[in-house]
Amino acid sequence: MNGSLHSSSNVVDIKLKRGPAGLGFNIVGGVDQQFVVDDSGIYVSKIKEDGAAALDGRLQEGDKILAINGVKLENRTHKAAVELFRTAGEDVELCVLKKLPSHMNGPSPSHSESSGASLVMLGAFVGAIALMSFFYIRHSRKPF
Repeated sequence: MNGSLHSSSNVVDIKLKRGPAGLGFNIVGGVDQQFVVDDSGIYVSKIKEDGAAALDGRLQEGDKILAINGVKLENRTHKAAVELFRTAGEDVELCVLKKLPSHMNGPSPSHSESSGASLVMLGAFVGAIALMSFFYIRHSRKPF
């Protein structure tokens, strides 16, 4: 690994041994299906119970995987990243940017962290307006 990936104190190397169920986690992201706004990185979406990652305990949902076996994941499609994981061999070294705990005191969340919540709120608002409009139109019709 070169030092550029380790410039943050939140970057760690995690070595996993592939088990019967693979590495034991799912990923999201890539240049073709961004998971975080303005970030095409690869993120851990789910840790599978009793999988290699869960048994190791260091990898968490929301962590960003920067490299696998020294191969950087930036600017890759989701499919290309999946293929790297599939062909990584039995012993796999991940360079991971740990997700910051959301309960920490400090500056407010960045735009990318809060945008997901904003989209959920916007969706709920639009859905409520549509529902109210439906009932208003349905009940405001005059019988012939």
